[in-house]
Amino acid sequence: MRLITVAIHTYDHACRLRRRLEREGIEVVLQNVNLESPVVSSGVRVRIHEHNLPLALRIIENPDVFPEDESPGNSDVREILVPIDFSAHSFNAARVAVSLAAIHGSDLRLLHTYIGPVVAGKMQLTDSLTYELTDADARRKIEEDASAHMQRFIKALKDLMRSGELAAVKINTEIREGVPEDAIIQYVRSNPPLLVVMGTRSFEKKEREMVGSVCAQVLDGCRFSVLVIPEGAELRQSDGYMKMLFFANLDQEDILAMDSFYRVFPDMSARASVVNIPGKRRLLERAKVDNPESLVAYFRNSYPASEFKAEDIAATDAMVDFDRLQLQNSYDLIVVPNKKKNLLSRVFNPSLAHRLLFHADIPMLVIPV
Repeated sequence: MRLITVAIHTYDHACRLRRRLEREGIEVVLQNVNLESPVVSSGVRVRIHEHNLPLALRIIENPDVFPEDESPGNSDVREILVPIDFSAHSFNAARVAVSLAAIHGSDLRLLHTYIGPVVAGKMQLTDSLTYELTDADARRKIEEDASAHMQRFIKALKDLMRSGELAAVKINTEIREGVPEDAIIQYVRSNPPLLVVMGTRSFEKKEREMVGSVCAQVLDGCRFSVLVIPEGAELRQSDGYMKMLFFANLDQEDILAMDSFYRVFPDMSARASVVNIPGKRRLLERAKVDNPESLVAYFRNSYPASEFKAEDIAATDAMVDFDRLQLQNSYDLIVVPNKKKNLLSRVFNPSLAHRLLFHADIPMLVIPV
């Protein structure tokens, strides 16, 4: 099988990269090493088999996800994390997460966060938890009620497992104090998950919480893949295929994102529409690189069990064109490679994933690139 070069480094740096890649199961060959004085060699080629390229690029481009020095605890099978607020849409997300955990042989982690009385004063924590936080027992009361709600939530999931409606997986729980979006992001940094699955409200209800959506803040700040499940939605397949709308950047990050999709859904056959929204600088004069056909050809060659086609979408009317494509194709899933933005950019120029979150009632896989 053909070897390709993914990096050229000094000897020490090449050895560190080799250890990172081999830890993820990628065979690595180092070439051009000065055997007499390897430590001073400045042109060491890091080479891998061609079929490992997508995973290798993801490892190299995402040091937060694949750190060079991992603690022993991070070598275990990673969990699927489900932040919950005990609502119907978070229970729906947990059901989807159970099915994915069974596919991957991983555990499920339910994470509930609450805002303590020092921050809250008087506030409504969820649809069912409202407190007047004025006495010293407020925090204990919140913790006790959160624990009771968690036990009822787990019982409901296990009842579905006993009935055979859901696969049986191990469920772990975590209850933390803090602002929900900050607590979720801090948790995934300390405990890298295989995937984060979050439930959201329906389109009409999301419009009312556009500024303060916890899910939107997590999408902007989390460097792990997030699967968003809208209220009442489920992951569907039509005739054995998942109809997918893939938003491409037309660069190597698309390869990383598609590889991430198949790592989440390893046995999935997809019928994918690949679209690109051109940047503002290329609205008037679109270069050949703006044509996704070459990317589609690569995907067809790399994933022969799936079908791919290119679709056009306009930058000026992206959401209108999205509605048109959805009406024509009835997609089951949206996949969005999501580039990190600074705070000002997120406020004045929200990401595509952010905009789609408040526009669509379709499951969406958001992949950091």
